[in-house]
Amino acid sequence: MKTPCPIARGIATFGDAWSLLILRDAHAGATRFDEFRKSLGIAPTVLTTRLASLTEEGLLERVRYQDHPPRDEYRLTQAGQDLLPVLMMIAKWARTYRSDGDLVRYLDDTTGLDLEPVAIDSVSGAPIGSRPFRIVIPQPPG
Repeated sequence: MKTPCPIARGIATFGDAWSLLILRDAHAGATRFDEFRKSLGIAPTVLTTRLASLTEEGLLERVRYQDHPPRDEYRLTQAGQDLLPVLMMIAKWARTYRSDGDLVRYLDDTTGLDLEPVAIDSVSGAPIGSRPFRIVIPQPPG
């Protein structure tokens, strides 16, 4: 049975560390197996499994770029692209609570300034976490 919790569903889709790091690298421009492997230092079998899972979940798409020998690359789908703000919020949290001053910086290409992501409720305009909220669990029909 699927859980009605969107956080649990999201974690089930992309929540392990390797998958998140693959998505990070895909957002940075990596598309090929060897690029991911070199950047992450990940075992080929683990990378193969994670790429297959991210493709099956619709976060990456596999695209043939060479026929002889057959070679594919992995491109972000819209669903994968839409995870960038989530990744940036994880990075912001880590800079606040897990930094020794040695963390990678993410810079805006236009301004050259550090990205400072914020989560805003698009209905109220209020920052997420600034106001109380409640969880409403859907009731099964009937």
